[in-house]
Amino acid sequence: MKKRLSLKKVLIALVVLFILIQFFRIDRKNPITDPSKDFLTVTSTPSDVAAILNSSCYDCHSNATVYPWYTNIAPVSWWLKHHIDEGRAELNFSEWDNYSSRKKDHKLDEAIELVENGEMPMNTYIWMHGNAKLSEEQKKRLITYFTSLRTFESDKPKQ
Repeated sequence: MKKRLSLKKVLIALVVLFILIQFFRIDRKNPITDPSKDFLTVTSTPSDVAAILNSSCYDCHSNATVYPWYTNIAPVSWWLKHHIDEGRAELNFSEWDNYSSRKKDHKLDEAIELVENGEMPMNTYIWMHGNAKLSEEQKKRLITYFTSLRTFESDKPKQ
């Protein structure tokens, strides 16, 4: 009987804790941005590449995040917000024109490597956003486009 009672207390405590953490909400407001500094505008990105970036990259790597319904549920919301903050810190397409030429080139090089290695978009993102999964054709298209934008020839990969 004691085991049952203590298990019941633990379950009640967990439910109460779950309810309490719902009061600690994430900030779901996107920063105000200047559209003229966005990657898609600055690079005059072709529509097919823009579609890929919008569906697979922009939620975490821009200031145009579309927050899904489950960002209303803690602690999942905290975890997602952390990923979004990290993504924006690493590469923010909305701030593209604020980067130096060297930094842009470096970010393109990193993006090429991550797409080639299948590390982006992250599997955890793809689980909830199936349309974000890149086909081999989409990967090649992104890599080709990013490579064409690289400005420092000596840093480009040899083909």
